[in-house]
Amino acid sequence: MNSHVRQYQQLDVTTAIDSASPHQLIDLLFQGVKDRINQAQGYIKRGDMAGKARAINACIDIVEGLQASLDHSKGGDLAGNLESLYDYMQRRLFRAAADNDTDALAEVADLVHTLRSAWVQIDPAANVSAG
Repeated sequence: MNSHVRQYQQLDVTTAIDSASPHQLIDLLFQGVKDRINQAQGYIKRGDMAGKARAINACIDIVEGLQASLDHSKGGDLAGNLESLYDYMQRRLFRAAADNDTDALAEVADLVHTLRSAWVQIDPAANVSAG
């Protein structure tokens, strides 16, 4: 039964990604980090170090993807600040992995929450003229 649930969830994620705008994709990435942090915290509490490692590695991969998506030619100082923040988040995730530090995970989750809250306030449709 669990394999069927996982297949359905994967199909749901694939469908969401295939139909998402670039703006929505970034939002999905933020949500992905938050989800993996929650998983990592649970794994630490249960003593599942392999699960913790997978979840934190997934977080790091997503944050690296967010960092790689920055456009410094258009983003200027904001892109530079975000790059520094993403670098900091990765270092905190590495620390969380090394020390089973749930406080570091919570800190990154708070940062992602703040970023995501700001991101969803951006309305890409507002930049489209009514032609």
